[in-house]
Amino acid sequence: MLRWYLIHTKPLCEGLAQANLERQGYQVYLPRAIQSVRCNGHWRERIVALFPRYLFLRLAEGRQSLSPARSTLGVTSVVRFGSSYTIVPDAVVDTLVARADAVTGLHRLVRSARLMPGTPVRIRQGPFDGLEGVFEREAGAERVVVLLNLLGQAVSAHIPGDCVLPQLVV
Repeated sequence: MLRWYLIHTKPLCEGLAQANLERQGYQVYLPRAIQSVRCNGHWRERIVALFPRYLFLRLAEGRQSLSPARSTLGVTSVVRFGSSYTIVPDAVVDTLVARADAVTGLHRLVRSARLMPGTPVRIRQGPFDGLEGVFEREAGAERVVVLLNLLGQAVSAHIPGDCVLPQLVV
């Protein structure tokens, strides 16, 4: 019987663990995503693990053992709850595979709610925490421009997009 198990890897060693587990004959699924990062003033896309430090290992019970997997280079442990190893339902892995791009196998993370220009917003982190403003536009993959009223003047501020929440107008 084939079952999926959850493997916990060492930091930034998901690919190393995957290669070593596959070399031992295990079937491994490492969901990866495209992430936009700012490098030297330019936005670049890089490929990262969708679930940092985790990957899925499919084991043929009765024919394969988890013992070699536990001591594989790059692996920290097999995830367990109490004394039992965690078995991941096939539907979870099938859904992840289905949501990935058919050609590249990569996931694209999309911000859930886009703000419209003129939307009242509240800053929830950073030096402007608690201030209210008006959303102007997106500025790159992860930043937005918000119009703030500071000392009686309208000032445009570039803020990380995840620090801005739409303000409820009552």
